Amino acid sequence: MTPPKPHRVLLDRVSGYADEAAAYVRRRRVSRRPFARLYYEGGAAADHAADSRSGGELFVAAGRLIEVGRVRERG
Repeated sequence: MTPPKPHRVLLDRVSGYADEAAAYVRRRRVSRRPFARLYYEGGAAADHAADSRSGGELFVAAGRLIEVGRVRERG
């Protein structure tokens, strides 16, 4: 039996990595949901999902701030 050609070994390995990366991206796309992360003094952080009450309020407030910033840029 002859050993496989070097480029085929490399191709198999790279293909395996590409398949793993593609699967990871698919999983992330399915589970990815909007969220807000707040950082507090002292380094503490808290995540809020958009579908929670606090997350929804944060998204509305952030949207208003963005709109105010746009108006000030134009004005």
